[in-house]
Amino acid sequence: MTMNLRDLKKLTDTFQPTDRMPVLFVGHGSPMNAIEDNPFSRGWQAAATKLPKPNAILCISAHWLTRGTFVTAMEKPKTIHDFYGFPQALFNVQYNCAGSPQIAEDVKKTVKSVDVKSDLEWGLDHGTWSILNKMFPNADIPVIQLSIDYYKPGEFHYDLGRELAPVRNKGVLIVGSGNIVHNLRMAKFGDNVKPYDWALEFDELSKQLIETKQHDKLMAWENLGQAAKLSIPTPDHYFPMLYAIALQGKNEPLTFFNDQMAFGSGSMRSIRIG
Repeated sequence: MTMNLRDLKKLTDTFQPTDRMPVLFVGHGSPMNAIEDNPFSRGWQAAATKLPKPNAILCISAHWLTRGTFVTAMEKPKTIHDFYGFPQALFNVQYNCAGSPQIAEDVKKTVKSVDVKSDLEWGLDHGTWSILNKMFPNADIPVIQLSIDYYKPGEFHYDLGRELAPVRNKGVLIVGSGNIVHNLRMAKFGDNVKPYDWALEFDELSKQLIETKQHDKLMAWENLGQAAKLSIPTPDHYFPMLYAIALQGKNEPLTFFNDQMAFGSGSMRSIRIG
């Protein structure tokens, strides 16, 4: 049952400081994961059961690319079906959560390095609602999105991610949604698809670099060889991971889940920090 929008607004108007919320990076893969019962969607559900209930969710999705940086600030974000060629059941999904103008304003005030602008048009794209539909199916938590300035380098996104740390102390769950390995042009579909060797190679390399906190190398993925170039032909799905790892505190634990491959050229590897 979805919480009344008025009640959700009252909740966001009364946020209090909390213990630091965890951070997630979620490999979202196919939009069909939003309505299918499969190992990936079950992994998202299991991860959600281990989280304290957030006051709000801030998602950085691979599917909102902009020039400049924006944050959704509407009270009721729309569900965006930004894909084609899928069954009608997927287009029928509506994730009817509230937004949070207050948290959007907090994000704008917290980030000092760039001018974060309010957006009243976007809503929630499938990089956000496809995972939240499984993780928080009641849609009873306010959700906002932060856009990705596609024209900036990896270091910019990592540094911006670090600036978001204070909102974790208001009970805000920060979620990056993308895929570390994501090459749709080389995707293979069907049963028992074997991953490409280069996809496995870069998935394992990125895991090692994340575990050992070699974030400088991850920010400069272009220098990590041919496997990286094939795994990240465009960085849109990679950038959300940089936001997540940037938020890891000095002694915070980091664990992986859904560490499997999909469609031959995609990694569903997901991360929990804290």
